[in-house]
Amino acid sequence: MAETAVWFVLRQVYQLLKDETRLLKHVRRDFEDVKNELEFVRAFLKDADKRATSDEVSIQIWVKQLRELSFHIEDVIDAYIMDVAHHHHHDHHDGFIGKLHNVVGLMKWKTLKPRHRVACEIQEIKLTIHGIKERSERYNFQRSEQRGSSIVEDCVMVKWRDPDRLASLFVEEGEIVGFEKPRDEIVDWLVDEEERTRSVISVVGMGGLGKTTLAKNVFDNQQLKGYFDCRAFLVVSQSYSVEALLRSMMMQFSEETKEPLPQGINTMDKTSLINFARSYLKNKRYVVYFDDVWKVDFWDEIQLATPDNKLGSRIMITTRNLDVANYCRKDSVVQVHKLQPLSPNKSWELICNKAFRFGFSGNCPPELEDMSKEIVQKCEGLPLAIVAIGGLLSTKDKTVSEWKKLCQNLSSELDRNPHLANITRILGMSYDDLPHYLKSCVLYFGIYPEDYSIRSSRLIRQWIAEGFVKHEVGKSLEEVGEEYLTELIHRSLVHVSRVHYDGKATSCRIHDLLREMIMRKMKDLSFCHVMDEDGHEQISDAMIIRRLAINTSSKNVLRSIENFPIRSLYIFDALIKLSDYFGSRFFAKSKLLKVLDLEGTWLDYIPDDLGNMFHLKYLSLRYTNVKNLPKSIGKLHNLETLDLKGTLIHDLPIEINKLTKLRHLLVYNRRAHLRISGESGVRIIQGVGSMTVLQKLYHVEVDHGGLELIAELKKLKQLRKLGLKNVKREYGNALCESIEEMKCLESLHISAINENEVIDLQFISSLPQLRQLHLFGRLEKLPNWVPRLEQLVRLSIRFSKLKDDPLKLLKDLPNLLRLAIVCDAYDGEMLHFQVGFKKLNKLYLVQLNNLNSILIDNGTLPALKLIEMVSIPKLSEIPSDFHLLKSLETLRLVNMPYEFNQSIDPNGGPKNWVIEHVKMVTVVEKVGSNSVEFSYRTIRHPRST
Repeated sequence: MAETAVWFVLRQVYQLLKDETRLLKHVRRDFEDVKNELEFVRAFLKDADKRATSDEVSIQIWVKQLRELSFHIEDVIDAYIMDVAHHHHHDHHDGFIGKLHNVVGLMKWKTLKPRHRVACEIQEIKLTIHGIKERSERYNFQRSEQRGSSIVEDCVMVKWRDPDRLASLFVEEGEIVGFEKPRDEIVDWLVDEEERTRSVISVVGMGGLGKTTLAKNVFDNQQLKGYFDCRAFLVVSQSYSVEALLRSMMMQFSEETKEPLPQGINTMDKTSLINFARSYLKNKRYVVYFDDVWKVDFWDEIQLATPDNKLGSRIMITTRNLDVANYCRKDSVVQVHKLQPLSPNKSWELICNKAFRFGFSGNCPPELEDMSKEIVQKCEGLPLAIVAIGGLLSTKDKTVSEWKKLCQNLSSELDRNPHLANITRILGMSYDDLPHYLKSCVLYFGIYPEDYSIRSSRLIRQWIAEGFVKHEVGKSLEEVGEEYLTELIHRSLVHVSRVHYDGKATSCRIHDLLREMIMRKMKDLSFCHVMDEDGHEQISDAMIIRRLAINTSSKNVLRSIENFPIRSLYIFDALIKLSDYFGSRFFAKSKLLKVLDLEGTWLDYIPDDLGNMFHLKYLSLRYTNVKNLPKSIGKLHNLETLDLKGTLIHDLPIEINKLTKLRHLLVYNRRAHLRISGESGVRIIQGVGSMTVLQKLYHVEVDHGGLELIAELKKLKQLRKLGLKNVKREYGNALCESIEEMKCLESLHISAINENEVIDLQFISSLPQLRQLHLFGRLEKLPNWVPRLEQLVRLSIRFSKLKDDPLKLLKDLPNLLRLAIVCDAYDGEMLHFQVGFKKLNKLYLVQLNNLNSILIDNGTLPALKLIEMVSIPKLSEIPSDFHLLKSLETLRLVNMPYEFNQSIDPNGGPKNWVIEHVKMVTVVEKVGSNSVEFSYRTIRHPRST
């Protein structure tokens, strides 16, 4: 984090020197000196986190001073930029006087004061840097790479002395809990006679999940001992030598086969060892286990020494990083087992085995059961934690008070109790292995409350606002941020909570015990201060608070936040009215704030002082009761994300058009009374075309601005998601012209002003990047460009009243995953699924009043997993062709005709055979004449369970 802080402030210095040409000459020279010194200092911080948490107090202090200095430089630069921008903006808008100032050069004099102030501050910073550098030389703080091979040797010794990994290699068969299914699956892969090529089997999962225990359990399996000619089990870890691994591998092979090795093997170089291994294994069916692989390119040299002899040889790898497994695909068949946490039942079994192993016959006493289950729940199925905490409990008195004490103080016990020390150490290894640009990103998860599932889009936009995401040529910042999140998921640090229809993570979270480790990191590194209901973390004047997360309704906390120069503020679920404690004074004083997230809080008013937050990049008022935005919103010239989803705002002030850096404008609200789409938009005044970097505009009521507003949309060439409401037929040509200019458009949602209004979109030639299309309103025919959308993955049509079957035009869309034909979108009597729809996995047919038959050709819909059918009154029985849908897993039937439901009744329905292969069939029916009461029943078939 110290390296990250220095790296971040260096970028700001670079940008300042590039943009601020009017700096006084000596100030520019001083900034250049600071830049050069920081570049030198950063070279010493490659392992800053490890050194800051070492036992050497002098190093801890040194790193802390560097971090705080970086914070100070950042504040100085931001304050200077704000002062200069204020004067420039003021003069620019003063009409004739402003022009006169520019003509006679008076503007330079008006900004001279902030330049002199920054000159004094930068002199102090230079002195501070010099002192820090001098102390590093005095105490001989060397870079890790300058310390030579000794540090590598130390790392190797530490890894090999890892007591948890060593213990994992000697777990008795009877002590292993919950690995029966994974073990059997992996053994089947290992002995698969049909796969004769050398293949790689990889077990992937977060630290502490039991990958080593599982691998060793498989290695010791009796079935495998006679199947392979020779076997080896090698621990790799973060620091390893290829030569040492190959020597160890050959020695284990020799022990298994009783074949002697050449005497010179200990002096062979890498090439000789590879050649010897290839020759030795040429005619042998072998299996090698590489445990705890960290480096993605590990496979490059190992695969050279393990030849593909077409005898069914196998390589098994355990790793925390999915990319390690995927890397092997370039020259090998790969099977990946993503190891899951233990189920609640297996977790309970394991903790009872550990906590009550030598008493109570391995059973939990009734009076301790509730408390024990609460402790198990905190472990979230992580075997490492369950075993460690169970071992600790086994040493405690079996009383409710002892159990309760541990349960309530588990966080502090993780720090100080030797029984639990390895939990955070092992989880922390994944953090230490991260590149510096990802460390800040993973620390961000600690800002959110425990068990909080975070929207991926929210997280990535906040990373961008904080400056964590680096620009990469040819990619948007959002795309790079998605790659960061994917890497954290692949490294088993982040768990996916919810997946989008196209496979992307829409929300994610971290393991609670990993969060405990992150919370300690955040505190040590002054990354974020968290205030929760427990009130453990109080605010004092001596604290350095860059970010503040509040998950409490304490009035005192809300009153105190205005006393600190906070850069980012997050308030979660505040139960008191924020407007009473969080008003003009806070907004007036928080001029350096970059992120303000008030999502879901009780807030109904934003004061005009909002405009003071010149540096604000991210503002979320989502799900608050705010009704209006102040005109000063136009002063937030750096704002990138404005999230107003679910607020009561309907009209945006004209000043919104001054936000030329705005990338995301989220302004829709779901309202059940809106029949056409269930979502309302906002009205925006002419001038939206000035926001040329806007990527997301969702939804805007275009009838308010009409053709002039639509013409301005043509300027928004960076749009990736566009939602338009209240569209009229007369807008057709202008709308097509504007949309055609949006070559980056990935999602388009168009709703007519009412369900009978025709949407005329025939004059669009191409939307090459479009992935989602939602058309809600009358269509005289399906637009002729829709069948050419090769990237389209989601299509919804509603109220279209099409006369011709649209399926014949859609069947060849190569990437279509989800299709919804809803609310009289089709007026015909028959839908015919012809051969095609190769990737479609979800189909929704809703309120099609004339439909009475569905035909499906054999070989079509090969990937379909879900069908939902709602209110199709003339469809009297289940279509017989559903029996052709072999991949169908879920069938949901809502408010279908009585005769239809009877046709599939498991007690003698004549068409029950049609869906016998479907795993889950759910029927939802109305109860009597009541339109809001339904009965639910689920049909499960023995053949599919």
